[in-house]
Amino acid sequence: MSKYKRILLKLSGEALATNSNTIDPDTLNQVVNIIKSALAKKVEVGIVVGGGNIFRGAALAEVGMNRVTGDHMGMLATVINALAISDACKRVGIDALVMSGFPIGGGVCDPVDHNKAKQALTEGKVVIFSAGTGSPCFTTDTGAVLRGIEIQADIVFKATKVDGVYTADPTKDPSATRYKTLSFNEAIEKNLQIMDTAAFALCREHNLDICVFSMLENPNTLSDILDGKPSGTIVSQ
Repeated sequence: MSKYKRILLKLSGEALATNSNTIDPDTLNQVVNIIKSALAKKVEVGIVVGGGNIFRGAALAEVGMNRVTGDHMGMLATVINALAISDACKRVGIDALVMSGFPIGGGVCDPVDHNKAKQALTEGKVVIFSAGTGSPCFTTDTGAVLRGIEIQADIVFKATKVDGVYTADPTKDPSATRYKTLSFNEAIEKNLQIMDTAAFALCREHNLDICVFSMLENPNTLSDILDGKPSGTIVSQ
């Protein structure tokens, strides 16, 4: 039995991509298998997905694009990723519901409704939140924490390319060491940019822990953490 009843899993858009595919089918299947492993432990799963594999508004804002326009485009990219994950889930028998931070018509997905989301989670559905907070100038990390608070998740799991939070970028600095635990204040003061300051501050205010871990390097990592095995970095009060 998992120590957590309900989790919010934050996936980057880049996690779905490879050099040859914006959304890689094999990687998508890997993500679905990880979701299945959590559901098998009777854990309710909400997901927030980024859109960086398709579009990054901040990068184009640096060369003159209107920041609000760029962020709206980025939020639409997250909807594409959410629909891809939902479809992959449904193909293996996992019921999934996609919600968007801003209204999208035509039956594409539902607007975010925290009561409807919580009801769907209790029914065993995976709820995939897209379009971030629904407003420009906020990252999908902040969106993930916001949705985690709204659905009353026990913890936010942030999947990254490395197995936790390090003192420096371990791909560039071989002397970098991994933190097993951190406080929100430490993460903010040290400017550890694994999540933005607003996301850390929201978690601190609502006493919502974050676990930073590497998901795709070992497909059993999330399952192991749910079983109580230490892995990644826990950021808490």
